[in-house]
Amino acid sequence: MEGIADAQPIWQAPVYDVSRKPALKYTIPSLVEAESSGNFVRCAKWCPDGSVALAQCENATLQYLDIPSSLLFDTAPNSPKTPPPFAQPSPILDFAWYPFASSANPASFCFLTSVRECPVKLLDALDGRLRASYSIVDHRERQVAPHSLAFNGTATKIYCGFEDAIEVFDTQHPGDGTRWRTTPSKKSRDGLKVTLGIISALAFSSDTSSGVFAAGSLNPSSPSSSNLAIFTEATGQVPVMFVGNDSAGSGFGIRSSISQIMFNPARPYLLYASFRRHDYIYTWDLRGDVSRPTQRFHRNSQDDPVKRAGAVETNQRLRFDVDIGGNWLSVGNKHGEISFFDLNTVQDVVQTSEGGSEIPTNKASPIYDAHNDAIGSVVFHPFKPLLLSTSGSRHFD
Repeated sequence: MEGIADAQPIWQAPVYDVSRKPALKYTIPSLVEAESSGNFVRCAKWCPDGSVALAQCENATLQYLDIPSSLLFDTAPNSPKTPPPFAQPSPILDFAWYPFASSANPASFCFLTSVRECPVKLLDALDGRLRASYSIVDHRERQVAPHSLAFNGTATKIYCGFEDAIEVFDTQHPGDGTRWRTTPSKKSRDGLKVTLGIISALAFSSDTSSGVFAAGSLNPSSPSSSNLAIFTEATGQVPVMFVGNDSAGSGFGIRSSISQIMFNPARPYLLYASFRRHDYIYTWDLRGDVSRPTQRFHRNSQDDPVKRAGAVETNQRLRFDVDIGGNWLSVGNKHGEISFFDLNTVQDVVQTSEGGSEIPTNKASPIYDAHNDAIGSVVFHPFKPLLLSTSGSRHFD
C-alpha cells in the first residue's frame, strides 16, 4: 500500500475540445500597437518547458510575449520582469530553443538564432548575451547565415541548412563545423539531387535513438527527383530515402518549395510538410510507400468562394503545428482563420475516372476567425490546452 500511496501521477497530453469556439484568453497589446509602425511577429515558439514564448519580429528583434503567469502555471511563480527585445544587426532567418531549456534552470535557458551575414549565435535567454558562436564561411570567406536550424534529439549537435549544404556543429565546441554537401558532385550522385538549392527546413524525429531527420529545399521537385529527403546521423550526408519521389513510378510530385517540415511527436514515423504558395499540408508514413502522401490537409476555407479565390498568393511562411499528443494539427491562413485537423481520422481513398486514386483529403473539423491578417504561426503549448497564434504581414500602399 505504501508503494501505491507514493506513486507519481501519470502525465497525460492536453485534451482539446474543438466542438465549440475556443475562448480568447489573452492578446499581447504591446505588439498590437507596434503593427502601426510596420513591425509584426513572423513566428513564435514556446520554450520547451512552456514557461515563456519567444517571437521573431519583422524589425530584426526577438521579443518575449508578455503572457500572464496565471495562464501558464497552476501556481503563479515569482517570475522576473519581461526582458527588453533582443535586437539583432540584420534580419533574423530562424531561431530554435535548446531542447532542454527551462526558465527554472539558467544554465539550460538559451536558444540559437540565425542572423543574416553573421555566425550562428547561441544566446542566453535571460539577457540576450552571446554564449557561443558557430561560423559558416563560404568560398569567398564571407559569413553565411543558415535558413534553417535544428538541434539533434540529444542536443549534442547543431544542424544548419543553407545553400547546397548542411553544416553540423558540436554544441560543446563552438567554431567551425563539418559540411555535408546536398548536391551531387561529378563523381557522385549522392545528395538532395537539386542544384543551387537552399535547405529551407530541417526537422528531427521525436525518436531520439533513431537519429532520423528530414531536410527540405526551396528548389521545387522535378519530374525525376524530390526536394524532401530523409537522413540519419549515422549515415551522414547520404540520404536514406527521398520522400514523394517521382522515380518510384507513381507519377506524383509537389512542384513547390518546402516551407516547413515536422514529425508527429507521438508517432515519429509520420512526416508532415507544407509548401510555398500551396493550399495543402501533406503527410507521409515512412514505414511504407513514401512516393505518395497518405493524407493531405486543406489550410484555406473551402466554403467561402471570396476567401478561396487567390488564397495561395502569398510567399509568407504560414507555419503549422502538431500537439504533443500527436492528435491535432493546426494551421492558419492568409485570411486570419485557424483550422484544426483530427489526425486520428482516416480518410477514404477516392478512385478517379482514369483508374488512379486521389490523395485522401482531411477537411478541417472547425475553422475559426481569429485575426484580421495573415497568421504567420500557430503553436500548441506543450503541457496546457492552449494555442498561441501570431499574425501580421507586409502591406504596401
